[in-house]
Amino acid sequence: MSTRTKAEIASQPACWRRVSEALPPAAAALPVAGERVAVVGCGTSWFMAMSYAALREQAGQGETDAFTASELPDGRSYDAVVAITRSGTTTEVMQALRRVDAPRTVAVTAVAGSPVTEAAQRSVVLDFADETSVVQTRFATTALALLRAHLGHDVAALAAGAEQALAQPLVDAAQISQVTFVGTGWTIGLAHEAALKLREAAQFWTEAYPAMDYRHGPIAIAEPGRLVWSFGTPPPGLDSDVAATGATFITSDLDPLAHLVVAQRFAVALAEARSLDADRPRHLTRAVVLPGE
Repeated sequence: MSTRTKAEIASQPACWRRVSEALPPAAAALPVAGERVAVVGCGTSWFMAMSYAALREQAGQGETDAFTASELPDGRSYDAVVAITRSGTTTEVMQALRRVDAPRTVAVTAVAGSPVTEAAQRSVVLDFADETSVVQTRFATTALALLRAHLGHDVAALAAGAEQALAQPLVDAAQISQVTFVGTGWTIGLAHEAALKLREAAQFWTEAYPAMDYRHGPIAIAEPGRLVWSFGTPPPGLDSDVAATGATFITSDLDPLAHLVVAQRFAVALAEARSLDADRPRHLTRAVVLPGE
C-alpha cells in the first residue's frame, strides 16, 4: 500500500539536489532584498509560504507576509506577490492573483503551461518535483528548498539531511493515539504541515501550535500514548513539561525541513497501521478547482 507516496517521499534528496540547477533561472523571478512581499498558497503550499516568509524576514530581506490565498487582504500594497501552487489550477490562488495590488507576481508551480503561469507575470516551474500522489510531499519541500537556496542556504547539506531522515527508525505508529506538532519561527509552518500529513494520509487526530504557546492550554491533552513532536530547537523546559504528563517528546538535530521527511514517513506508517492507503486519501483530490473556474 501507499507505494506512490512512499516513492515520492524517498525521492526528496534527489529533488533538493536539483534545486542548485533550478536556482539561477529562478532567481530572476524571485523577490530581491528590500522588497515588501506577500506569499500565498492553500493547504500545504500555505504552510510552505509561512516558513519562507519567516525565513526571509529572519535573513533581513524585507517585510514578508504569508496568507492562505483566500484570505489575502484587499488594499495592501506589495512590491511582489509569490503564489505557491503544485497544480497551477487552485481556484483561490487564481482569484488572489487576479485581485492583488502588486507590480510583480510570481508563480512557483510544478506544471508548465498551467493556468497560474498565465495569470502570474513570472513563473518558476519545478516540473522535476511534480507528483502523482494526492498527498503533497516532494513538490512542497522542493519549493521551500529552492526559496531557502535563494536566501543563501546550503541545499546540498539539506539533501544529505533528508537522506538521514529516510534511514531513521520510526516510532511504533500502532502505539500512538494522538500527535501534537510544535515549532518556533519558520518551523511553525512545518509543524502545521506535519499535522496536515497525518490528517490527510491517516485520518488521524493531530494538532499544531507555536511551541511557546503549547503550555497555554494544548498541553492539557498530553498523556501516555501521545506524542509532542518539535521542529527545531524547543523552548527550554518544554521537554520536561511534556515528560511530566507521560507523553513522549520528539525532537531532532536534523535540519527541520529534513525532519519533516521523518514526519511524512510516519504519516504513511500510521495510515498503514490503520489499514488505510495514503495513495487514496478520503475526500481529497490532487487540486481544488471550484465550479465556475
